[in-house]
Formats: sequence, structure tokens, C-alpha cells
Amino acid sequence: MHISPTCCILAAICAMVPTVVLKLCKSSKVRSYLHPHIRMKVVLSVVLRYLELDHIPSVGYSSWLGSYVSAVKYVSNASQILQEGYAKHKETPFRVPTLNRWIVVIGRNHLEDIKNSMDDELSLTETANDSIKADYLFGPEIGANPYHISIVRIHLTRNLGLYYPDIRDEVYTAFEELLDLKDNAWKSVVAAETVREIVCRVSNRTFVGLPLCRDADWIDLNSRFAIDLATDANILKMFPMFLVPLVSKILPNTAASIRRAMKHLDPIIKERLSCMRERGDDWCDKPNDVLQWLIDEKQESSTKQLTLRVLTINFASIHTFAQALYNLAAHPQYVQPLREEVEAVIRQHGWTKEAIALMRKVDSFLAETLRLEGVTTTSVQRKAMKNLTLSDGTFIPMGTHLSVLTHAIHHDSAVYENPGVFDPFRFSRLRDNESENAGRGMVTVTRDYFPFGYGKHACPGRFLACNELKTMLAHILTSYDIKFEDRISRPTSMHWDLNIIADPTVRVMFRKRTDN
Repeated sequence: MHISPTCCILAAICAMVPTVVLKLCKSSKVRSYLHPHIRMKVVLSVVLRYLELDHIPSVGYSSWLGSYVSAVKYVSNASQILQEGYAKHKETPFRVPTLNRWIVVIGRNHLEDIKNSMDDELSLTETANDSIKADYLFGPEIGANPYHISIVRIHLTRNLGLYYPDIRDEVYTAFEELLDLKDNAWKSVVAAETVREIVCRVSNRTFVGLPLCRDADWIDLNSRFAIDLATDANILKMFPMFLVPLVSKILPNTAASIRRAMKHLDPIIKERLSCMRERGDDWCDKPNDVLQWLIDEKQESSTKQLTLRVLTINFASIHTFAQALYNLAAHPQYVQPLREEVEAVIRQHGWTKEAIALMRKVDSFLAETLRLEGVTTTSVQRKAMKNLTLSDGTFIPMGTHLSVLTHAIHHDSAVYENPGVFDPFRFSRLRDNESENAGRGMVTVTRDYFPFGYGKHACPGRFLACNELKTMLAHILTSYDIKFEDRISRPTSMHWDLNIIADPTVRVMFRKRTDN
């Protein structure tokens, strides 16, 4: 039986919360925090936050106490509630209550407000800290000095052509080893689990190199790390802010994953630091991966510090290929035109980064998959670091969380024709019809299409992710026939909070191509 990530998180939360509460009750620090004066301050802060946003219309119950009823419903029905709010208010800001705070939803017309804002006005980092409690589960250094982002944005993106042979090699090897197909026989696999491992291997070929990227325990811990972090973060969200520092020290999941990762990286880091001391910054056969770039920055040198950076990059690189695989199996009529494009390009250019860039239909297929399904309901989130006024005159008080509804905009008939229909060549047609058609690629961020975020903080790793996804799809097209094991239509995605999750139970069958 295969259990979904959502169920894993819920089960862990249910099992751990009573234990956490018991430990807190025994803490003298907690008893001091629960002094009547402190409790009163907490209540007053909640009431003031409610009153500060009273000028913005709400979805659900608008009263202070009633909003908590709506907040409980939001946990399992966030996507539906946000869609209803978008349909009613469209470009006008509205607010929805969550268990922790009010979220103000702004429209597509406010994307330029996001783009033009400074970090001391609207902060992505502080949104992440509040959402996954990174300062408490990771430590404050990651957010205070995110130098790993510039490494991904500059070094990794600029050198993709250099690393592409490794990406291609790992895609090929991972599929061969995990599928292990015999002759022309069909083989059934759990799709989401299989492709998650392949994606993790391919990404880590660039992050930490061989042989660690193929280590089963390393792949398992990085594949599960998002679940461990989400479990701990969701538990922390159940407690008032003044208790979070104490509760975070009790939670085991994230801390255990960090210790587990350190065991793998410690000997590698020590060996590389020793080589640098003995042979200088550049030595023969020096590794060329993200871990080495982190070391070369010389901002951190301890195993724990560097491990946290690698885990953070792994966490941020999560993307789901299962959704694209489901679309391919559900729409076999598109296999042939996709294959023809891939084979024509490969014959002329080989397996290169330049060849991948020329696969417009493959790019469009994946872009359309992201448009329809995506990874999250909202890919643009910010926290107001000071009082500010949006371009339409809406006042946003300091501390307010803002979101733009990616999923709703991507499904808006005013933005896309037949938005609910999977049209795999929608974006390639747009590129063919434009004079400057380079602006419609999968990695391009526009006001109509922004699954990777918007503005200067759009995901810096999207170039690597898109090259990996396109290579994986091209490899499947040239190497295998696929179909669902026991269904014809595409499985419905699962929604939890703001997350969109490919059905983790679906089985897909592979066999070696019979017409190759």
C-alpha cells in the first residue's frame, strides 16, 4: 500500500502533538510565558491585526471568532476557497483567514507592485520563514545570508551547457536502473515514487556529484526531507508565536534529517577542505558541483553549515514530473508529434543543451502541464515589512502576507482560451505566431504565466529544473512506450493547503519501444 505525502504529514502531526504538549507543560519557561499579562498581549495583537485589515473584504466568515471557523475549512479546502474569492473579487484585493494569520490575495494587476518593490518593503524571505519556520528548524543563517541563491542563479545557470552531459547521463542511468526492463515486456511502477527518485538523482548529480547522487540513503532522505520539514512546520503553526522557539527544539523530524545528511557529507567536505589546504584553491580533478562552489565561497566551512545549504537547495529544487507523465499516458495521440520533434533535433544536434532548447513542443507540453496543475496554488507570496499602499490605493499594514493566485489566473478564461482543456502545443503555437518568439519558453515569467514566481525573486533554479524535465520527457519519448496500468483518464490531483500534489498511488507501465 502506498501512502500519500499528505497522509504522512497528517499522521505525523497527530502522533507528535500530544507528546509535544506534554513536554511543554513540564517546562518552567512555558509556565512563565503563560502569565496573564503575556496572554493578554497575545490576544490584543490578534485583535489589532484583525482590525487593521477590516477595510479589505473577506471570503468566509468576516467576524473575529467566525473567521476561525473559516480558517479550519481552509486547511483542506484552500484551493476551492481561493478560487471562489478570485471569481468574486477578481482584480480587487480580498482576504482569507488561516489558522495562523490573514492572507491578503491580490490580483494579476498587482504583479508590477511585487516586481517593483524592494526587499525591505515586500519580503519573500520573511514569507518563507513564517511559512516553514526556517529560522527555527534550519537556523537563522540561511535567511540572513542566502548566498547559495546567487550560486544557483549565477554559477549553475551559466554553466548548464557544461553540466548537461552529466544531466543526460544521470537521466539515462537512473531510468535504466530503476525500470530494469526485460526484452519487450511491460513493467508497472508507482509513477510518482519512481520519478521523484529519478529527479532527485539527476539534481544531485549537479549538487553533490558522483557517487553520492546515487546513494540510496542520500536519495531517500532528500526525497523525504520536504515531508519532514512540512510536518514540523505544520506542528509549529499550531502553537502561538511565543512558544515556537521552545517547540522547535522538541520536534525530531528536521533535526534527524540534518544529522543524517551530515553523516554523508562530512567525509566529503573534510576531504575537499584538506585538498584546498594542501594543493591550493584549484587542483587537478577538483569537483565541479554546487557543494564545491559553496566551499569555494569561504563563507562557511563547518559540515553542519554546508549541509544546511545543500538541503535547502534540494528542498527548493522540488518539482514534479509525475504530472507530465500522467498527461502523456492520458493523451497518447500526442506521442508521435513529440517523438518526431525530439528525434529530428537529436539527429542534427545530439543530446546537448542546445538541442533541448530547440524542442519547442516538448517545452510547450511541460509548460501546459505546469499551467494546468502546477506545484502550488500561489507561486507569488510576500510579507509586508512596513506599511505600504498598492498602486490601486489599497493600504497594506506591516506584517501582512500577500499572495497572487497563480492557479486561478492560469485557469481564467479571460487570460487563456479554453483554460480547463489540456492543450499541449498551446505555448509552441504562441511562439510560432510571435515575431520575438523566445519569450514564450517554459522558463519565461510573464503576467499570464508564472509557475516559478515573479519579479527578481522568480525561482533561480528554474533553468536547471526545466532542462531536467525536458531531458526526462525526451528520453521517455525516444526509449519507451507507456500507458496507465488500470485506467484511461488522467488522475485528479490532490490539494492540501496551498500545495497541488500528483496522485501518489497511480501506476504507470513502461516497456522498451517496439518501433525504435
